[in-house]
Formats: sequence, structure tokens, C-alpha cells
Amino acid sequence: MEFTCLSRGGCFYFPPCHMLEVCGFRIQFDCPMDFSALPIFSPVPLDFYVISDEELSTHPGNGSFNFENVSEEKIENPLDVGSLIKAEPWYKIINNLRLWNPSFTDIVLISSPMGMLGLPFLTREKDFSAKIYATEATARLGKMMMDDLVAMHMEFKQFYGSEDDATPQWMRQEELELLHHALKEVAFGQDEADLGGWMPMYSAADVKDCMKKVETVRYGEEACYNGALVIKALSSGLEIGACNWTINGPKRNIAYISSSIFSSSNAMNFDYLALQEETIIYSDFSSVESMNDILNDTSGPLTDNLTALSSNEETLANLLSDPAESVGESERLSFICSCAVQSVESGGSVLIPINRLGVTLQLLEQISASLDYSNLKVPIYLISSVAEELLAFANVIPEWLSKQRQQKLFSGEPMFAFVDLLKEKRLHVFPAVHSPNLLINWQEPCVVFCPHWSLRLGPVVHLLRRWCGDPSSLLVLEKGLDAELALLPFRPMSMKVLQCAFLSGIKLDKVRPLLKVLQPKVVMLPENLSRLINTNTESFTVFSYSEGETLRVPNLKDSLELEIAPDLAMSFCWRKLQQGNIDIARLKGELSLNCGKFKLLAENAHVATDQRALIHWGQPDLKKLLNVLSKMGIEGSLQQSDAESSNVGVIRIHGPTEAVIEIQESRTIISVADKKLSARIFDAVDSILDGV
Repeated sequence: MEFTCLSRGGCFYFPPCHMLEVCGFRIQFDCPMDFSALPIFSPVPLDFYVISDEELSTHPGNGSFNFENVSEEKIENPLDVGSLIKAEPWYKIINNLRLWNPSFTDIVLISSPMGMLGLPFLTREKDFSAKIYATEATARLGKMMMDDLVAMHMEFKQFYGSEDDATPQWMRQEELELLHHALKEVAFGQDEADLGGWMPMYSAADVKDCMKKVETVRYGEEACYNGALVIKALSSGLEIGACNWTINGPKRNIAYISSSIFSSSNAMNFDYLALQEETIIYSDFSSVESMNDILNDTSGPLTDNLTALSSNEETLANLLSDPAESVGESERLSFICSCAVQSVESGGSVLIPINRLGVTLQLLEQISASLDYSNLKVPIYLISSVAEELLAFANVIPEWLSKQRQQKLFSGEPMFAFVDLLKEKRLHVFPAVHSPNLLINWQEPCVVFCPHWSLRLGPVVHLLRRWCGDPSSLLVLEKGLDAELALLPFRPMSMKVLQCAFLSGIKLDKVRPLLKVLQPKVVMLPENLSRLINTNTESFTVFSYSEGETLRVPNLKDSLELEIAPDLAMSFCWRKLQQGNIDIARLKGELSLNCGKFKLLAENAHVATDQRALIHWGQPDLKKLLNVLSKMGIEGSLQQSDAESSNVGVIRIHGPTEAVIEIQESRTIISVADKKLSARIFDAVDSILDGV
């Protein structure tokens, strides 16, 4: 088995990506898009005249290079809004993925909607033919996100027009020289070598074609690929529809653990007990991302506590189901609500560009309740090209939700508060900021949920321009975004900014307890994570992996299991071996591979029971063989071999015709011209050796 980490990701919106080769198949885990470099582009201006013709012709990305100013550019100006690229954005995919031929990929497993956003870049490759698996909920949510992304990007196309050349002007070498060094580092890495991961935005047709290649599964449903691999999706608790994977094959059983949450308020809880396989690929980097804080604050006590970790199943289960994480998440949401109420009370509006469905639904619920409690009657807007479809979908997916949400359905209550908010006309849903009905309905102060979290696309750009100078208004961002760069086009900022971190995976202190419960034989951990936890006392073997390196893991099974059809097993003709108390039989049938298991089925033709042995083992005893030949009327004598090895013996046959039997250490050679004599000598050898 070979495993390659193509990308460790970066946050909830940029999950990791890996490549696995097992049982002769190549499997890719997730295909995300990296939005971290999108803020190097300037948002679409309010109108065309905001950018003059002169600026369009001289700004990096939209014009010719002015050689007279080269020396002046060496003294770099401070980073400001003028440093941003004013052009239609391109989008970053995983650069290492371009090193792999897509025609050799057999399977793509999608673990979350965010891990699906780069998929159209892959499926539009002409040689791509892999089977794509995702849960039904992930596929629906992923498609909505991609459709919304295409719709938001259309603003850039309408403003800048289409590029005539395959490579945009801003990517030409002479214009990259003009780019501010801080933007170069974001776009191309610290060594400025990451130039190959940029792609133009896919189209709606690309999304449609991509979805035709996706096969959806439910939690716990087995999907058999090519008869050899059995693939199963299991809830991860991270987001509605997000999952982990198990892969069972003839030689190896694998569990793939992506970012997971043990107890979720919206999604079905983390089904970790179903991941008890011999090999575990651990791909939750969320604890690694907060490594510095952990090392500074709790590394000593944490290591001591984990060293004495109990092996009691009940104790471990209680540790993993500790509600402290859920309590902390609720407190964060409550704090956001209190800040939102304060802003509304002071006459300001609240802008929330968070693209997590679960968090958005919870904030809708809690902010509306907080406004009610404070007796504030302000409208709540949800603005997105897929907003109506998203809410409609969230209302009909009880099987993908947590037990708390399902219980509301069984009690006759709406699963989510937005149902009542829509009925009471307190929540208003619109496809775009320029929708005529929105302009008629618009009131301030208000609370607005809209994309995009990068602050470069969609309604958030227009609303930020409207409220960035209002000190009473509030902008809620998620950690993981470079707020300094993202807010650059909207400075000076008087608007309050609240940046929050939401639960995005397994906490560091639960990694070892989880592995202790799962009891694997082999665990593959990120290199930085393996340094943080002490696994020396555990029974499993740890392989550490890092980005861009291929890890080879030896097989755990030396042999394969074979299922034999009952009717074939009943027809066996058993033979007792001369050496040892062992019975052996030769069988003949049709070998098949189905659902990761080898099976031997009976053929139509019946196997004769009087067939002689075809395979023998052991070395014939020369004197015993000569005695058997003599009884069969075949005259022969022992002859001293000329070979240097003393393990070689020769019997020369004198009659009825001449022949030579040469017995070597690993084989016996019968040299004879007469076919009948050859058959009689073979029978003599067969009588003194074990065979089948």
C-alpha cells in the first residue's frame, strides 16, 4: 500500500487531499479548492468608472509593462488596495494533484461539500474516468455551492469580459514582477514556486457534467467497486452529509478518518465505532493547526494525562463523549448573538458571511431568539442564488441530522427555526442584492447572511461597501481567513469585526483515546501530530506522513482467504499424506472476486475422482524408487553423478528401453524417448511422494 499526502489543507473550507494505492487501485480522497489566495484580487467595483482607463492599462494584470518604472518598483510601497490585482480571478487547486495523471485514478471519495468544490476542474480533464463516491447530502450541498460560486463569479466576467489568451495578463512574468511581495507569497508560496495550481473558473456546464459522474451513497451503505473493494460512508459529525470512509479489500481493511466532531447539534454524530479496521489513515489536521497554542499552554499536563490513559471501554467512551466541546460551541454562538443584538440596538446592521450550513442554521435560530428576547423587530435576510433551494433541502433530510433535530420532527415541530421565521415573514430569502423584491423590502438595521466568506465574491462585497464606515455595524468572520488582506479593499474600516473559531475536528486530547477504542494494527498520522501525542506505549504501529511524500506501508496479510462453494467442497477427494497426519485434496472451479472476497465456484464439468497427482513435493529416495521400478519390471542401477553437489543422484534405466532419472535438490528430471516408459516411471515417482 502506498499513501501520498497531496495537501494538508488549511481550514474547514480547505480540507486535506490524499492519494492511496491499494489492491492495484488508485484512490483520491477529496478534491477541494484553495480560496486562501483569492483575496489577492480586487472585488468587482461598484461601477466601471471607479477604475479609470489609465489604471486598467497600468495595473498588474491588465496592461503593458512600463520598463521606465522598474527601478522605482524596487522600493516597494506599503500594501494597499491599489496593490490588489484588478482582473477576473483564477482559482487555486492543489498543485501536487497536477503531478498525477487523472486517467490512472480509479476512485475519488468525497468527505464533505467543501471537499467537492474543485471536482469540476478534475472531471473536465478528457482522460478522467474515475468513479466518484459521495453521500447524497454532500452531493446536493456540494452542487449548490458550486452553482452559487459560478453565479457569483459571473460578476467578474460581466465586468472584465472574457480573456482572449489562455494565460491571463496578470500571470505573465513581467507583470508578476510588479506584484507586491506580500501578495506573491500568498499566491505562489514563500519560495514563489507554486505557479501551477491556478485554474480559470469552471462553468455551469462543467458542474452539470461533474455531477453525472458522482454516485451517491447513504450512511452505512456498501458500494462495491470492480468486485475487489467494498466502500462505505460513515457519519463524521462535521457537517450535514460529511463522512469518513472504510475500504475493505482482499489484502487490507482501511478506515479513513477526516475532520470529525463527536457530538454535533445539527449533523448526525461521529460514528467512530464503525471505523474499527486494521489500518487507519488519520486525516484530521484541525488539532495540528492549533499546535502552537497547545504546545504553549498544555503540552506538559496533556502528555502526563495521556500516558496514564485507561483502557477501560466505558471510561474511554465517556472521555470521547465529553460535552465540553458542545458547551464551548454553544457559548461561542451565544457570544455572537449578544454582539449582534448590541449592534442592532445601537442602530447598526449585522453581516455574517459564514458558509457553514450547520452554523448558519444555528445562528438563524439563536439570533432570532435573542432579538425576540430583546424585543427588537428587525428583518433577517438570507441572500444567495441557491438560498431557497438550500432551505428546502435542509427541511427534508431528517436521516442526515442529529437525534435532537430528528426528535423535533417526531414531536411534530419544525426541525429548524427558519420554517417559522419564513411563515412570520421575519426571514426574507432573495437570490441577489439587486433583486427588485429585495430593494422594495429592504430595511435597516438588519441581519444578513450571505456568501462569500473570502470577502471577494457575492453579496458580501456590496454590503461591506455599504456598512464598512458604520461603527455601529458588525461583521462576523471565521478564523482561518487573513482578515488584514481580506478587508483591505474596504479600508478605512469603522465597522466592528468579530472573528470566531468554530469546532472543525477532533481535539488533540481525544486522538489517543479514539485510537485506543478503535484498536488498529497500523495508524498513519500527520508528522506534526505524531510528535504531539505519545504512542510508544500503544499496541499499534505508527507511520508518520508529511505533505508531498509517498509512504509505503507493508501488507499485514501474508495469505488470502478463499470461500469455496458448498457443492464443490462436497466433491473433494481427500488423500492422506505419508508425512504427517494431514488430508489434502485437489480442487477445480471458477475463481471469482466479489465484494472484496475471493470465491471458488463449481464448474459445470464434473471433476473425475481418479485423476493422478499433478503437484508433488519432497525428494524421492533413490533406493526406494529403484526398488519400485524393479517390481514394475524396469531394470536400472544407481550411478555416481558428475555434478559437484552431493545432493544430486542418478538412476540409469537399462530396460525395456534406456532412460535416465536425475534427482536434484529442487526437481526431478526424467529423460526418456518412450512415452509408455515415461508414464510408468512417473507412476513410480508418484507412489513414493506426497502429491495432489
